[in-house]
Amino acid sequence: MAAAARERDREIEMAVPNCLHWSCDDVADWIEQLGFPQYRECFTTNLINGRKLIQVDCSSLPRLGITDFEHMKLIARSVRELLGIEEPRWDRSISLHPREPMGMFLERKSNTGRKADNLTYAGFLKGK
Repeated sequence: MAAAARERDREIEMAVPNCLHWSCDDVADWIEQLGFPQYRECFTTNLINGRKLIQVDCSSLPRLGITDFEHMKLIARSVRELLGIEEPRWDRSISLHPREPMGMFLERKSNTGRKADNLTYAGFLKGK
């Protein structure tokens, strides 16, 4: 029984985007491949690694030095696609079910510290 549970947890962990483990250079390579080599230094100077990439959206990009609105939209959309999360809706009713579990897990995982480091997706889904 325990072996089956461990295997199930391993399968759940496979759903976590690999980019979560990227280094700052990996993120910089990705932004360059996305077609924005001019922003490589913005990401490396601000030490944006895979866990910090989770928090990158249109509101955070100007603080990194990215102010072209069309570029901001494309980068933010690409981050969401990379992470496999939905676009946040401004008109979302509080009566709806909570957002998708992966997005909520990634928000918790983007923090630093022992608790965030030890958090697994399987554990998050179990409420641990």
